[in-house]
Amino acid sequence: MPDIKISDQLKSKWSDIAIGSLQTNVVVKQSDDVLIKKLDAACNDFATNHEVEDISKLQVIADSRKAYKAIGKDPARYRLSSEALLRRIVKEKGIYKINNIVDINNLLSITSYYSICAFDISKLQGPIIFTVGTKEDEYYGIGRGLLNIENLPVFEDQIGKFGSPTSDSERVKITNETISVSMNIISFSGINDLEFQLNQLKELLIQFADAENIEINIIT
Repeated sequence: MPDIKISDQLKSKWSDIAIGSLQTNVVVKQSDDVLIKKLDAACNDFATNHEVEDISKLQVIADSRKAYKAIGKDPARYRLSSEALLRRIVKEKGIYKINNIVDINNLLSITSYYSICAFDISKLQGPIIFTVGTKEDEYYGIGRGLLNIENLPVFEDQIGKFGSPTSDSERVKITNETISVSMNIISFSGINDLEFQLNQLKELLIQFADAENIEINIIT
């Protein structure tokens, strides 16, 4: 398991932060019909029971937005990936089906409201620290182009910054060649229900990605 720590700098700006981290070997493939049906059902259920204005009031989202402001980033301009996903669903814009890992990630985000950062472990050089981006930092976010990550909570390894609750970088994205993943549930509400969500993630990965050698850790 790559060693992940939360920096003192980040903790000083928002103390109630935790990461539910899961590492495992997987088989990346196109999602089967059962996973697609689960994902579509979760989308339909959320859209049926929520309006756009409800999303920022959800506790997980609300805490995360407050944390972004405390760290120094506008959460309306640099939305959490989970908030952006839920807004797309309510606005009936649909969500992209990429592969089973991305679809599992999205499914858990829809039901838990957490942003989940997913990385190809082979593209990382540990140790890894969850810290605060500086004005010199930038990377290409997946599907977003060049991303200004100054004052964003970001992951960093020996190569550089590579992921955040707003968008992960192209460098570490999951592809059909990926064989091991690090999936990280980012909580700005403390440990809260992270153990439960990690177990949900574990079961989904076993069922739909043939996950083996699973390691779970809650980082505070």
